[in-house]
Amino acid sequence: MDGDLGRFLRSRRARIRPEDAGLPANGRRRVSGLRREEVALLAGVSVEYYIRLEQQRVRNVSDEVLDSVARVLRMDGTERAHLRRLLRPPDDQRAPLAHVRPGVRMLLDAADSLPACVIGPRMDVLAWNALSDRINGFSAMPAGERNMARQTFLSPRARSFYRDWPAVAAETIAHLRLYAGRHPDDPLLGPLVADLSADPDFARLWEEHRVAEKTFGVKLLRHPELGDLDFAYETLALPGEPDLLVVMYTADPASSTGRTLERLRQAHRGDLHDEPGVRVTAAG
Repeated sequence: MDGDLGRFLRSRRARIRPEDAGLPANGRRRVSGLRREEVALLAGVSVEYYIRLEQQRVRNVSDEVLDSVARVLRMDGTERAHLRRLLRPPDDQRAPLAHVRPGVRMLLDAADSLPACVIGPRMDVLAWNALSDRINGFSAMPAGERNMARQTFLSPRARSFYRDWPAVAAETIAHLRLYAGRHPDDPLLGPLVADLSADPDFARLWEEHRVAEKTFGVKLLRHPELGDLDFAYETLALPGEPDLLVVMYTADPASSTGRTLERLRQAHRGDLHDEPGVRVTAAG
């Protein structure tokens, strides 16, 4: 997306206090965080060069300069990779395919002891197993709404369903921002962001330009029928399919959530015994 490099760099320097960078904090400042000239000084480049970098008017930026700027702005590994992608977009700008292999669907069916689903490009929910459906209700959603970002910001139930909604919202946007850096010309991304921007919280958080991988964490839910559920989750990338992620929820078997999962498993297996011809994996 045009201008994202400058906005990303400005958001990174806005979070750093001058005193944390070894600079005097006295005097009135018109901007929060570091000024452009301070970043340039600390990175060892001219002020003019750094300004042109923020304006994306510099070609062939060396790795040394990028590393220096990233160091001054205290970027982590994910942010450094995002910075490089913004400066050096990939040659292949086609929209990623949202396709789940039959073998992956079979894995979801086989993993019937844990809730599991496949998240694809733009956080679309592409497939799930029976336990995941029982908890999230994917099969009851219209196909166009099976998207984790849409559910987080546009669903009227989201703020009550996620007990830790602010954390879920921040995590969702950070992952979507990371995807935007990898696929800046995805023709379906702009309309999604436009729809989500109708929510003021999304619009505010989107402008913070945070980026993060979706790897592992916790999800604290308040299910209307099952009550409070405390899950850990693990995200597994599929080899050869970098934009497809398998997300699996786990819980201590001795916990209240673990006992609820066991009841759901027993009920599901009973349904299969009664109706052996029913296929349990759904797909969007």
